[in-house]
Amino acid sequence: MELTIDTSSNIASIALSHKGELISELTWQSTYNHTVELTPNLAYLLKQAKLEPRFIEAIIVAKGPGSFNGLRVGISAAKGIALSLNIPLLGVSTLEAEAYPFRYSELPICPILKVSRQEIASALYQRENNDWHRMEKEHLTTLQTLCTQISQETLFCGEISNDMAREIRQNLGKLAIMPQNVARLPRAVSLAALGWQRLSQGERDNLATLQPLYLKPPQITKPKERRKN
Repeated sequence: MELTIDTSSNIASIALSHKGELISELTWQSTYNHTVELTPNLAYLLKQAKLEPRFIEAIIVAKGPGSFNGLRVGISAAKGIALSLNIPLLGVSTLEAEAYPFRYSELPICPILKVSRQEIASALYQRENNDWHRMEKEHLTTLQTLCTQISQETLFCGEISNDMAREIRQNLGKLAIMPQNVARLPRAVSLAALGWQRLSQGERDNLATLQPLYLKPPQITKPKERRKN
């Protein structure tokens, strides 16, 4: 059995699976509360499935890009569980997991994740000759720049707000293919499937070296100096 953790964005998701096939899943809105919500929700997921932690045989975790704090919480928890149970740990790209549910489309698939007011994280995936390929690696860009680079029908997915969807359609017209909002939401089951593919091939990540995929340094503000009396 595999445990999957995704706290890379505002929508958190965890899942239990067996050889990549879903057993149980829990998804919730968690804008700034990953730290306090993850552990009790993991306990609830196991309880609902009537399973004990000792049955977990591998941990799969979203490694980003995404929220600085969210990624830190998810990867730290995944490492702690993997270490305590002495089981494999596998990190999977958040953007690839967002694109994976649409893998049977023959179109290029462009997952989007908002990083700041102006910037987005994006990548490009496509299924060719029944094989899943990353055509363009994860990178930072703007929505406007991304639209200028699209020259063929492309499927957009990820956490795309209504304003972002409107801008994409205004710039690309019929070239922009967008599933309904619910279909675009991230789900841990996609991470589970991708992680199992790697695990079944004998792959695993190093507990000491697996790090979050940050495309830009976190914004850390300096504390204000106290006024001298």
